[in-house]
Amino acid sequence: MGIAIVIVAVGLLVFLAHLFSALFERTRVPDVLPLVLLGFLVGPIFGLVPPEAFGKVGNVFTSIALVVILFQSGLGLNFLTLRESMMPGIKITVVNFMGTTIVVSLFSIFLLGMSVLEGLTLGSILGGTSSAVVIPMVSKLRLQQGSRTMLLLESTFSDVLCIVVTIAFIQAIKYHELIPSLIFGQIVASFLLATVIGAFAAFFWSNVLSRVRRLENSTFTTPAFVFIVFGVTELLGYSGAISVFAFGIVLGNIQKVPLTIFRKFASLQPITLNETEKAFFSEIVFLLKTFFFVYIGLSIRINQLIPIIIGLLYTLVVFAIRIPVVRLSMDKALGRLDASLASVIVPKGLAAAVLASLPLQAGIEKGVIMQDVTYAVILFSIIATTILTFLIEKNILQKPYSSVFSKYASDSVENNNETTTISL
Repeated sequence: MGIAIVIVAVGLLVFLAHLFSALFERTRVPDVLPLVLLGFLVGPIFGLVPPEAFGKVGNVFTSIALVVILFQSGLGLNFLTLRESMMPGIKITVVNFMGTTIVVSLFSIFLLGMSVLEGLTLGSILGGTSSAVVIPMVSKLRLQQGSRTMLLLESTFSDVLCIVVTIAFIQAIKYHELIPSLIFGQIVASFLLATVIGAFAAFFWSNVLSRVRRLENSTFTTPAFVFIVFGVTELLGYSGAISVFAFGIVLGNIQKVPLTIFRKFASLQPITLNETEKAFFSEIVFLLKTFFFVYIGLSIRINQLIPIIIGLLYTLVVFAIRIPVVRLSMDKALGRLDASLASVIVPKGLAAAVLASLPLQAGIEKGVIMQDVTYAVILFSIIATTILTFLIEKNILQKPYSSVFSKYASDSVENNNETTTISL
């Protein structure tokens, strides 16, 4: 009886996901919000499905979801857009990370009595944006392609930045030694070597793909190879996320890559995915995204009132910091609508949830409060991001943002089949 109920619930969830997606198209309310809230209700609120029920499978599932989402997003990028958005993406990643880390650490030192390194650890945990949340969201928002790519790159790069720096701060607390040059070297190595691995993997796969297609039931072989690339890169100590992202970019643009050197070593003609394979990937992403957001909601741990209040405060701080970050980082020619949306797209997610458990595992004194506050920020930041993007797209926040981003270009968009000028 219990298994039957679970199977029925899974089927209903898929239909609900389609309903929420359709509502997004009509009302501009992001489908992320109802999915996360649904998970929050069945998990922490009513206790119908505790996250422990998934065991280690839950962590594997979230990693698989992230891998597939990153690969598909890379597959849809072209080199020209990537080249134009690379520096803005790096700039907003670094500025947002540094600003968030410093301000959150100061609040943590004075409010929670943390040491400087403990405060910096919590700040670095909250210093990024979640690629698993940002990528599906920005794909449906009314953003210019340059802004969309910039935010996509930020969410991907910031995961690596948060992981490397947070681990470095935890080690500094344990061993009373912090080496900035070593941290910088690890970040550069993680980015560059992961990119090289992903690019070479894409070239290899594009050359063997025509042969692989001769196999029976071969559609899932590309996702399988993507998983291998991610796992091998992680085992080598580099960023699997960056690697599969680079894999997707190169495979999607393989016919535009100058391959004169490589053709000396390969006799096959490189090819990319066909429309059937791309459609199959889109279906996988839709299903994984649906269950991922529900899982995020039911995994939120809200044990005490104080961490909830502090988490709400830190969420407000993060969103306040984001406005000057966007003004410092984003090209004013992109327009007020894009700047306004970028200033509220700062959700925390998978990376923050994973990193939040590390201080406690390392035996750091403030590890429990770090974890509880982080979970609260994840929940509040996702809710705030979805609500604020809706309000901005509906022009409800027109007046406050017109003053904040008054130096940015006005936007002409098509709304209700009429061309109107948005003055945010």
